Amino acid sequence: MALSRSARAGVLATAAASFLLIAAAPAPTPGAPGIGDPYFPELGNGGFDALHYDLDLAYAPDTGRLDGRTTLTARATQNLSSFDLDLQQLEITRIQVNGRNARFSRDGAEVTVTPRGPLARNRRFTVRVTYGGVPQPLTGPIVFGSEYGWMKTPDGVFVACEPNAASTWFPSSDHPSDKATYDIRIKAPKGLTAVSNGRLVSTRDRGGSTYTHWRESEPMATYLATATIGKFDVRTGRTPGGIPIYVAVDPVLKNSNKVDVYAVTAEATDYWSKLFGPYPFEETGAIVDDMPEAGFSLEVQSKPAYSAVRSETTIVHELAHQWFGDSVSVAQWKDVWLNEGFATYAQWLWAEHRGTRTAHDAFLADYASYPADSHFWQTKVADPQRDTMFAGAVYDRGAMTLQALRERIGDKAFFRLLPAWTRLHRHGNADTADFIRLAERISGQQLGDLFDTWLFTTGKPAL
Repeated sequence: MALSRSARAGVLATAAASFLLIAAAPAPTPGAPGIGDPYFPELGNGGFDALHYDLDLAYAPDTGRLDGRTTLTARATQNLSSFDLDLQQLEITRIQVNGRNARFSRDGAEVTVTPRGPLARNRRFTVRVTYGGVPQPLTGPIVFGSEYGWMKTPDGVFVACEPNAASTWFPSSDHPSDKATYDIRIKAPKGLTAVSNGRLVSTRDRGGSTYTHWRESEPMATYLATATIGKFDVRTGRTPGGIPIYVAVDPVLKNSNKVDVYAVTAEATDYWSKLFGPYPFEETGAIVDDMPEAGFSLEVQSKPAYSAVRSETTIVHELAHQWFGDSVSVAQWKDVWLNEGFATYAQWLWAEHRGTRTAHDAFLADYASYPADSHFWQTKVADPQRDTMFAGAVYDRGAMTLQALRERIGDKAFFRLLPAWTRLHRHGNADTADFIRLAERISGQQLGDLFDTWLFTTGKPAL
């Protein structure tokens, strides 16, 4: 077919414009090895946004070996020539990007993946990692000197990963600012129960194994994921308010716990739903495992994990985290008081609800228990530093901050603020500055002096 002179000119103009657009597009570059969190500079990864994790896991408790295949769906946030994932210790046998084998290299916990061709900005892609080995928990001063992460138990494994141990058992962008949804499939020996996040999709026996599929449909930070396996007595139902509930208790602890985990979980979930706003997930519950070596419990999304249930207040604390920490997650780890201060203050609110002590009296008792020269007052709550990010002041002075705020702005504004906060940042991330702005907007007051005194200044504040 022949073209006229004008048609040929149009074709040439279009080709020239296309060339200019291509030339103007940024050249593909590597994604950053971390998001730049001051406490954990290499946690998380730049260049992409994690959207969904599909985890296929097979665990052998007798040897401690984990074999896994993780398929991550992500969106490129730049033109990518390569990108990083976080994975500690475990051996990688194969990585595929969009179904094609990709090159990879490792430097400590950083895995750099180079696909066969560049990944275009704003386009979705999948990366599948096949790996295996014996996961090891992390240790150090961060979590009260306790081991944390993937912790072997006599009958399985207890998995609680705050703040940086999700990468001990699956490759990820291991930072709470990069949340995603999950499908978690677990193969374990028949007779053991595998408990994870969200709702139970299916469970079936085949041969000597049990295959369990869990789905978390709401965005979740990596440290909140679990794949706890062991012998459990399971009770399911609904709270009086209608929220599905799943509670798994190690039978070893059946007669040693003085608290009814199921009843308290149901009651607290419903009460917090009235105070903090609608429950943010599909299911509530608990995992109670015989793991005394873990000196903590964790607000695992939808099912807090308890190494041992110490008291009713532990349960209400971890359930409050479903709003403060799980649904509304920190943007950086220095803002962790937004998790722990709020959950500790929830314990004071629970005592008010029970009629045993007012939050005001709890505040005064806590305040009086630390003399002015106590090291407690030397922690800057808004930036407690990495190794002391779970210091007592982050919990208790964080809670004191909220009571000081309540008494300054009044109950009406304060109890409007809490559900407004969880609604505004539902399933997202926020920081201290966001909270201060919202508190000032709802109260109509300038509150900089209050927050400077309680969050950003060391020393014991004058009352």
